[in-house]
Parts: sequence; structure tokens; C-alpha cells
Amino acid sequence: MKFDRGMRRGMIFVLASSLSSYAFAAHGGDKKDKPKTGGPQTVDSGSFSILVKDQRVLTETFHIDQQNGVSLIKSQIKEAPGQEPVSQKSTLEITPTGELLRYEWSQSSGGSLTVLPNNDFLLEKISATANGKFAEQSFLMPTTTVILDNNFFVQREVLAWRYLASDCKTAGGNLQCQQGPAEFGALVPQDRTSIRVRIELTGKEKTKIRGAERELLRVNLSGENFNWTMWLDDQDQFKLMKVEIPADNTEVVRD
Repeated sequence: MKFDRGMRRGMIFVLASSLSSYAFAAHGGDKKDKPKTGGPQTVDSGSFSILVKDQRVLTETFHIDQQNGVSLIKSQIKEAPGQEPVSQKSTLEITPTGELLRYEWSQSSGGSLTVLPNNDFLLEKISATANGKFAEQSFLMPTTTVILDNNFFVQREVLAWRYLASDCKTAGGNLQCQQGPAEFGALVPQDRTSIRVRIELTGKEKTKIRGAERELLRVNLSGENFNWTMWLDDQDQFKLMKVEIPADNTEVVRD
């Protein structure tokens, strides 16, 4: 996918720990509000429009579920109508303590990968074709390392929840975070690499979404070669509403 190659340097972020704890903290719950066991509970679902120079090029459809403390983050990316019908999909499964159970990625044009725990570290298996043999690559990274792959913006939403849960607290009705940015590290399977990024809440700010002005929480994300801005809705469970990537003339908006 052309979008993959063009966006790759910027679409690398980080997330660490379990989604259940992020959603729990972001939703403002206490111990008695912990998710019940039993059938899956939906944390968030929907889609993002991915626009380059104001033209929609991709749509990401996502679903985040919890069941018995395990979090399942599924996403599918499809080309906009009129373009080459190539799609990608991913499934990330993590435990309540943030340990990776399994990550899978594949694309319709062929090629897939899987990341699994391997003793105390991680093992990635990669195939360039649908029926090809798998090559293996080990990473000396703990099993709690975040999987944060290219192009999947729902994983960036979970990153924001992780940051708010670990570095911020509510005081007097206001959200207050530790001074300075928080730093995280992650594995990016499609790039077969790891990276460190910084994230920092700057406060509420007005921004336009589909022509309407909204006041949302602004979070800055940065790394060695990128600077992104994310906006979260603190009135609706801290859902990710918008992402701006100025260097790539790209905007991501929740549908």
C-alpha cells in the first residue's frame, strides 16, 4: 500500500500495560466498577477516516472488547472507494497485567506476521506471501512490551488511555498530569523494530472536526522523526476524536 510506505516513519507509537486498566482509569471507575466476568464487554467501536490533503484514502474500522480481564483490540484498514482494493487487519490480545498473549497482522495482497511471547522475550514470525515459509526474529524485550503497529489508530487511542491512567489524576474536577512528557517504548512489527516516544497532555483546546468547533483534550506525541497531535473527548470516555500529522498532510477523524 502506498500509504503504508509514505506514513511509516510517523506511525510508530507506544503503549504498555493492560487495556482493562486503561479503560477502567479513563472511565473514572473505582474498584467496585471493575468489569464483570462472563461475556465480552465492548469498550469502544467505530471507524476513523484517514485523509491525506483533505482526500479520504483509508478507513479504519475497529472494535475493542474485554472478557475475563483479557483485552482484544481488532482493526481493519481498507482503501477508499475507487482505489486499489487492498486491506490490512490486526488482532492484539493482552492480559490484565499488560503481557502480550498474541499479535497478528495480515494484508489481502499477501504477507502476514505473528508476535508471541518466547520465554521472557518476544518472537516475531514473518511471511512475505500468503503461503510462504515464516522467517523468525527475536527481540530482547519483555513480554509487557507494547505492540504498536503501522497505520492502526485505535492502538493510539489505547496509548492515550495508558498515559492518562499512569501519569495523570483528577483534582478538583480537573485532569492533572506529571510535569514534562512521559516516555514509552514499543515493538513495531511491520518495521521489525522498536522505538521510544514521548507523550504529554497540554490541556483543553478548541479544534475543528468536520467543520464544527469542539473543545477537547490535546495530547502531543513526538519521537525521533515525528510530531503528532491527538485530541480526546473527556466528556465521552476519553475517546480519540482527531489526529493531525502535519509533516504528511494527514488528518484522522472519527466518523
